[in-house]
Amino acid sequence: MTFAIDDCWRAIGRQFRQPAGLGGRLMGRVMELINREPNRAALTALEIEPTDVVAELGFGPGRAIEAMAERVSQGRIFGVDPSAEMLALAARRNRGPIASGRVNLTQGLIWDLRLPPGSIDKILAVNVVYFLADDGGELREAWRLLKPGGRIVVYATDKSAMRHWKFAGPDTHRLFGRDDLALALGRAGFDRDEIAIREVKIALGVVGLVATATKPPQDDDREYALRGRR
Repeated sequence: MTFAIDDCWRAIGRQFRQPAGLGGRLMGRVMELINREPNRAALTALEIEPTDVVAELGFGPGRAIEAMAERVSQGRIFGVDPSAEMLALAARRNRGPIASGRVNLTQGLIWDLRLPPGSIDKILAVNVVYFLADDGGELREAWRLLKPGGRIVVYATDKSAMRHWKFAGPDTHRLFGRDDLALALGRAGFDRDEIAIREVKIALGVVGLVATATKPPQDDDREYALRGRR
């Protein structure tokens, strides 16, 4: 019985990591609820302007894409998510902005956006950092895509809470505290003095972390080659 319960928790963890099938569609509805406050906090920190070019990593059911599309009236929004189920949900929710060309959604990882260096003003990543590669490649690519002076906002629920959640096991989730987030962003190429992390309270008093990092105006791709691969 214990093994069956453990298998169930691991299955839920896998669905959080990459929703698939009927369970994935149900997980999309769950994500809409649990990401409501994290999305709000992260979008506030992102400070989107109407002319911005924005990218979201792991857009899930597309609620944050929808909120950003309302603000970005003259720019563009790109989104990437590895789940075909999430792509279908987000595309239905954002069919108008997609039809107008203001929103472009892609199934895959950040490299599948196929955008040139320095082409993005703002990057959003809510509850996805747990699933990124251990070598930090996705965050280094985010650094490359940002324009000088561009900003990334990463939201993660603090590991003080997540270590008690049975679905967030080591085979599906990598847990983060304040120092862990700062270290990951620093290794991606962001200067430590350009990284700010604040705590937010979400449902049931759970502590979330909103990390904001800015690419300094003087950074260029040659510095990326030197700093982002340390």
